[in-house]
Amino acid sequence: MYLQKINLKNKYALVTGAGKGLGRACSIALAEAGATVIALSRTQSDLNRLEKDIKKVKGKVIKIECDVMNYQDLKEKLNKIKIIDILVNNAGTNIPEPFEKIKQTSMNYLVDLNLKAAFNVAQLVVKIMLKNKKRPGSIINMSSQLGHVGMIGRNVYNMTKFGIEGLTKGMGVELAKKNIRVNSVAPTFVETPMVKKFFKNSKFKKLVLGKIPIGKVATESDIATSVCFLASSAASMITGTSIIIDGGWTAQ
Repeated sequence: MYLQKINLKNKYALVTGAGKGLGRACSIALAEAGATVIALSRTQSDLNRLEKDIKKVKGKVIKIECDVMNYQDLKEKLNKIKIIDILVNNAGTNIPEPFEKIKQTSMNYLVDLNLKAAFNVAQLVVKIMLKNKKRPGSIINMSSQLGHVGMIGRNVYNMTKFGIEGLTKGMGVELAKKNIRVNSVAPTFVETPMVKKFFKNSKFKKLVLGKIPIGKVATESDIATSVCFLASSAASMITGTSIIIDGGWTAQ
């Protein structure tokens, strides 16, 4: 047999920013693949809705209400978890502003959430993974096509996502011999609530679609399926790299 199936039974998958958007989609897909999902979000009502969705696919979920930017609370709650096989390091956001008008508050917030918090989550999870050396670990950092190319009005987001790509490569090389693979997924614009808000600007929507040769934005399922692949043993030779899910944007 040459075809490896995506089977995550008996795996424990931590997803940050699990309550909405890509985090929610990845959580449900991981549950569909058989993993027990450890869903982390700062909003309890979102976690409760996610729990209902995961139960619909007969999945298992453990809910953790936590803000990833609160390091002490994050550390205390993650240290209570005995096993994590998979990390989807997803929590993040964007605040588009022209470069000369970028506010210090916006810049600091994006760096703290998209980069520093992602690093902190990864470091805490790796320490847990290393206590279970016989269980292979897979870390998937949520990047973006804008971790590979620039875009007007998104300079700080570019900076944080290029940082995520650098972190992915460094971790991938260093942790390979410790049975932990580290990769990123780099989506184009995806049909999420955040992007739908951006697309209310018809000029911006036209600009985006004009840059995607395939002519459409990605679905949450497109991203979640790639995440499950990287989480599984089917991707056992893949580490320190990025799967770019952008319809050809960065190929131009």
